[in-house]
Amino acid sequence: MIEYRNLRIALLGAGSVGAQVADQLLTHADELAARIGAGVELTGIAVRDVDAPRDVELPRELLTTDAESLILGSDIVVELMGGLEPARTFILQALASGADVVTANKALMATHGPELFEAAGQVGAQLYYEAAVGGAIPIIRPLRDSLAGDRVERILGIVNGTTNFILDRMDTRGESLEQALAIAGELGYAEADPTADIEGYDAAQKAGILASLAFHTLVPIESVHREGITGVTLDQVVAARKAGYVVKLLAICERLSDADGVDGVSARVYPALVPDTHPLAAVHGANNAVFVEAEAAGPLMFYGAGAGGIQTASAVLGDVVSAARRHVVGGPGVAESTHADLPVLPISSITTRYQITVEVLDEPGVLAAIAAVFLEHGVSVETLEQTVPETEPGSEPSAAAATLVIGTHRAAEADLAATVAALTSSSVVHRIASVLRVEGLS
Repeated sequence: MIEYRNLRIALLGAGSVGAQVADQLLTHADELAARIGAGVELTGIAVRDVDAPRDVELPRELLTTDAESLILGSDIVVELMGGLEPARTFILQALASGADVVTANKALMATHGPELFEAAGQVGAQLYYEAAVGGAIPIIRPLRDSLAGDRVERILGIVNGTTNFILDRMDTRGESLEQALAIAGELGYAEADPTADIEGYDAAQKAGILASLAFHTLVPIESVHREGITGVTLDQVVAARKAGYVVKLLAICERLSDADGVDGVSARVYPALVPDTHPLAAVHGANNAVFVEAEAAGPLMFYGAGAGGIQTASAVLGDVVSAARRHVVGGPGVAESTHADLPVLPISSITTRYQITVEVLDEPGVLAAIAAVFLEHGVSVETLEQTVPETEPGSEPSAAAATLVIGTHRAAEADLAATVAALTSSSVVHRIASVLRVEGLS
């Protein structure tokens, strides 16, 4: 048997994930070689500061600030720097040299994925990115390979651990969003600036990646509808629990047809009510989960740690082994499939159920007026609950003292938006307290 030469691996970045990847490559080199059929050699680690403190002690002789020289001559380049630049430039340089690339960079893949895939295809290299979505959860390969012969209809995903931690604390501990966010920061789940998480940017990037894979169609990040959790209140979470739901920030990707019968796809992120009987309702803490509905395979659930240095390193190393095996076996890289070229439809094209909380005047004829608004815009009411808070003895009751919680049957987003607009301008409505979509019902 011919013994294959050692494969040279360059690592860009030594943060929480990069340091763990380096440690695993060095510690388990012999075991990895047995799986690959060739030895692996970590030739260097590009960092901004060789003297910076790190979670894992790394051999100083491997550290360098010269990423470009490190890339040259490498068989596999692992990019774990994050951000768009210089990561994009380094990956393009690596691909141009013929090296395979492994990355966990969701922002880069969501923004420049097509450019990077084209660069890889031109030289027959391969771009791996399992760790870009869901941390340790294997979801990229199942969508790209295992389900390539099936028809994926829908994906519901909890793909941001920070927001799931916050919403879970609100649900199980009765904490406000601000309190739960502060605890997430103390435990290291939230960044000093949590905007990317709580405003849904992180989840939207992942939704674009998942939709592109599932539907074999380019879904640019600017086409992903995004809403964060900053508007979610403890009152909404408590009311949801009483009604048999939990609030989750969902990344939703699905096939649908618009009002004109045009077939397309939708990718969107927003807080939604999930039935407490749905598998996603049981995803607690900072965990992630992706629920896939495929025509032949049926419902599939992928669950696990969505972040963490050692957990994400597991997904990165899986890609490294795959890339190394390809070098040993030979053959060009497999191109990404975006040939379906389906249109990405706007949020106004979706249909789902809704729960609307409305504060109204407590007087005769209000229910009839509200019902007339729903009827006018073609939105069917499924459930209605009315509450009138008790007043203190001797105090005057407020004119806007009644609250209606209205659940709808499936309705078009455009019709629902028109209904809410009409309610807002109605003389019997004090204010719209909340509008939440309901997902996960059959």
